[in-house]
Amino acid sequence: MSEAELSTLEQIHTAAKNEFLEKGFKSASLRNIVKTVSMTTGAFYGYYKSKEELFDALVGEQYNTFMERFKESQLAFTYLSPEEQRDNMGEISSDCMDWMTDYAYENYDAFKLLLCCSEGTKYVNMVHEMVEIEIEATHAYVDVLKNLGNSTYSIDPQLEHMLVSGMFSAFFELIIHNVPHEKAKNYVRDLRAFYTAGWQIIMGL
Repeated sequence: MSEAELSTLEQIHTAAKNEFLEKGFKSASLRNIVKTVSMTTGAFYGYYKSKEELFDALVGEQYNTFMERFKESQLAFTYLSPEEQRDNMGEISSDCMDWMTDYAYENYDAFKLLLCCSEGTKYVNMVHEMVEIEIEATHAYVDVLKNLGNSTYSIDPQLEHMLVSGMFSAFFELIIHNVPHEKAKNYVRDLRAFYTAGWQIIMGL
């Protein structure tokens, strides 16, 4: 791609980001984006086939990196022995949450788009996807604890879903409400301590 083409692409991305942040994906106008960069719609289609594809260019890489790291963290925990899983509850997830916090702030605009502006796109259920993955991992962990004779875990599925959803919702509130990065890291530490203590009680640890 030539330097001129790269410059045009950067202009498209900047205009699109501003339009999506202001209006959300559903209400954003491709016509406005094109007008902002002084190009025709036909010329725009030389870069992207649709508004959806343009939004994907702004958030897709960040979404994939974030979700893969989250899944890898869950998988890494299963590689520990049952005793190590019991004795190290929260350590791997703690490292992952620290990483997720830093990564989200390093890619702040992309996560603002994902969390606040993605209605109408395939990304709108990101938090729900994470909740389902976390619940599945929790059930696997409980099975390990029960096999060790260390768990009395019994919880209504609806309450379980509410608790896990609350955890991720609290985490992403940091981005939604523009909490500064350094303060966010302190909040994440406290959130982690709060939820770890609560889950230990529920799990009978």
